[in-house]
Amino acid sequence: MRARIVAVQYKLRHIADWEGFAAQVNFVLNAAADYEPHYVLLPELFTTQLLSYMDNDNIGSAVRELSGFTERYTELLRGYAMRHGYFLIGGTHPNMRDGKLVNTSFLFTPSGEIHTQDKIHRTRWEKEKWNTDQGEVLKVFQTPHAKIAILICYDIEFPELARRVAEEGAEIIFVPSCTDDRQGFLRVRYCCHARAIENQVYVAMTSTVGNLPVAGLRLHYGQASIITPSDFPFARDGIAAEGVINEEQIVVADVDLGLLDENRLKGTTIPLLDKRADFYGLRPVTITIR
Repeated sequence: MRARIVAVQYKLRHIADWEGFAAQVNFVLNAAADYEPHYVLLPELFTTQLLSYMDNDNIGSAVRELSGFTERYTELLRGYAMRHGYFLIGGTHPNMRDGKLVNTSFLFTPSGEIHTQDKIHRTRWEKEKWNTDQGEVLKVFQTPHAKIAILICYDIEFPELARRVAEEGAEIIFVPSCTDDRQGFLRVRYCCHARAIENQVYVAMTSTVGNLPVAGLRLHYGQASIITPSDFPFARDGIAAEGVINEEQIVVADVDLGLLDENRLKGTTIPLLDKRADFYGLRPVTITIR
């Protein structure tokens, strides 16, 4: 089975009101639908664009105010998933639940269901400036096209998470991301390649681009890409498709899920199968040399 993925490089720009946000979302999600995808991916924290017109200079309380837009955000994106018949990984949106601020990726289905994946690992900015809370549950979603998982930005830098979802059968890992500089972007991008190789899965990532007049969110460096395992049946460089860095655009690629099954058994290397489960419970032996 083949699945078509669309990853949106969403450009953050100043807006005057909610209608300005909704208009930009309308453009990118209708444009994505033109390619008849199975999955559409938006970047992490793209709803922070709303902060550009909110009158609150205290970044900690301002990001909490974003939670007040949760219902409007979910209804807006849910409508596009239902109208166009694709699964929409709606980037992430900071929201308050049970008195906690969590950075959550919302998964919208063509039938109107809404599922969530909270960010497991927080960056220093999220801990120290926003005072967010960490997610506690890791999920795998069985969809009609593929088994998928969502690892939000920093989460892809922890190999254990990707391995856990791969061992549960995940075939595509979606990585909504938000980074302000080249180094941060490359940390996420290189880790996406590593996770695709280690687990013989496809990894789709995208980032915010552009800028905002908001503390901590002024600059963005990003690029969308759809990454494959590194072996003969796949793209030569392990990249099915990628965008132009820091440009507003949509990236599209088809991935062959049947190749994953074959590669996991008959690949040049088969790391998912070759993992020595008996060994990884052991602690390394430290040798003192004088």
